[in-house]
Amino acid sequence: MESTLENKRIDDMLYYTGLFFLVIAVSLDGFGVGLTYGMRNIKVPFFPLLIIMLCSGAVVFASMTIGNLLIGYISDSMAGSLGGIILIAIGLFALVNAMRGNREKNQSSSVDQTPIHHFTTVMTKPDKADLDQSGTISSGEAWLLGIALAMDAFGAGIAASLIGYDPTITSILIACMSGLFVFCGIKTGVFLSRYRFFKSFSFIPPLLLIGLGIINLL
Repeated sequence: MESTLENKRIDDMLYYTGLFFLVIAVSLDGFGVGLTYGMRNIKVPFFPLLIIMLCSGAVVFASMTIGNLLIGYISDSMAGSLGGIILIAIGLFALVNAMRGNREKNQSSSVDQTPIHHFTTVMTKPDKADLDQSGTISSGEAWLLGIALAMDAFGAGIAASLIGYDPTITSILIACMSGLFVFCGIKTGVFLSRYRFFKSFSFIPPLLLIGLGIINLL
């Protein structure tokens, strides 16, 4: 009996530890974007910040709902393994994009001003969401930024549901953490505008996702 309780405590600890790192990994991009905004003195008012949080939470909830539908067609062990593989794949893809983004950082940007170009720019480079260069993220720009930041969360949400995390709790935590990271990133960027060390943050979220995926495969 005592051994069973001890095993349950260990399982619960691993469950919540994994959930914590998943939320951090999915939300940490927001800190990098906020840091960039702070260093450029770009403001994100309260309402646009809520929009960003809403996008993140909604995307994660939708993707976890899809993942729960898939669970009905596969075994528990296969679901866990599939979730781990998805996390590793997302992490590797994000890592390649981060490395590519750092190489292309110094290249000149396109002058194309069409709506399609604006959309694709924000999707691939969320820190470019201040399209009108007003120094403030508007509500419309916040929707684009929120969707861009939530793209990685979509696949991670499916993986999280396959692993066994609760959609409501996970989506709420990711929504809150996304807003918190953007806010903290901006405040930090204001004070660290002379430094460039923040570039290393782009590698942390994909590495966390890869690590979580490996853990779930073991």
